[in-house]
Amino acid sequence: MSAVIEPTKTVQPRKAVLAMPEYHPPLAGRDALRLDFNENTFAPSPSVLRKLQQLTSEAMTIYPEREPVERIVADHFGLQRDRILLTNGVDEAIHLVACAFLDEGDEALICTPTFFMYDVSISLMTSGLKRVQSDDSLTFPFERFLAAITPKTKLIIIASPNNPTGATVSREHLLAIAAAAPQAVLMVDEAYFHFYGDTTIGDVGSIPNLIVARTFSKAYGLANLRIGMLAGDARLISFIRKVSSPYNVNGVALAVLPDAIADEAYINWYVDQVHGGRERIFAALHELHVRTWPSAANFVLMDIGPRHKELCAAMRKRGVLLRDRSADPGCDGYVRITVGVEDHVTRGIAALRESLAEIGWTPAEGRGQA
Repeated sequence: MSAVIEPTKTVQPRKAVLAMPEYHPPLAGRDALRLDFNENTFAPSPSVLRKLQQLTSEAMTIYPEREPVERIVADHFGLQRDRILLTNGVDEAIHLVACAFLDEGDEALICTPTFFMYDVSISLMTSGLKRVQSDDSLTFPFERFLAAITPKTKLIIIASPNNPTGATVSREHLLAIAAAAPQAVLMVDEAYFHFYGDTTIGDVGSIPNLIVARTFSKAYGLANLRIGMLAGDARLISFIRKVSSPYNVNGVALAVLPDAIADEAYINWYVDQVHGGRERIFAALHELHVRTWPSAANFVLMDIGPRHKELCAAMRKRGVLLRDRSADPGCDGYVRITVGVEDHVTRGIAALRESLAEIGWTPAEGRGQA
């Protein structure tokens, strides 16, 4: 006979799991031009593809060794080995930092709108998440953010360039925030560094509470292999390493990463493609009287207003995917388009023109040109 379990006695997760927000990326049916997730829209370095072809079946049976590749990565970035940790993408990096430094009752501070996974990982550890909302300019509200720091602040995460806005935070302001909160870890998420160029990674040896996150999913084109990194003070990295699995990064990613970072000519080519494409998209949207905001990343945010869902549907009909960001705080009616290589930008702009005409969109619906 099977036992009858009373509903009140069924297994329940921690209260934090019930309360935390849930991320639902729209991944289904992406067999189109991918201008929705800010990925490299073309390919990784040809040297990565050659390395993949050299992998043996025996290599698949071995637990991956992270440390030898971490030494190569540290050398590439001019850092000491104990200041680097490779992670399963920046998503895991965020999770590990939250696990290592947050207790219930601690405060964590972010500026919204921003990458939603900060909410997820922080909320799993503490109910003390504080959000500072940007105004309509979508620039980083430095003074208000600084004023939100309290003695209970234990973690601060800032993306520069920020997703989904493309806004940046100056090195001067970042270091001022680190100095204002010596009791807190400041994690600067530089996932879109290559399309911007400014960085604080050179400061990790002198700022004891600074951690910089980087991804190899964007410019390097390794999103499918899930690999990122943290760079920071050796003491902070040792705590994060302690909560990390020793086999968190898969062996295929580790095998190709040295080739990916060594091919700087390819990265420079791809970044040049994005820079040129970004200017073309801005010019097209200006001509169409669509409001945009400055972006230092490989995407552009645009204000479509009430027709945002119709635009995304019309673009999908034409084989081009956009990302509707209307659910983000302060982003009602906003849609994001990824900037890729020249041909993809051409296709994206053409589809935008046709789609806006099809849905009968007018500039007044998007509140005009910013």
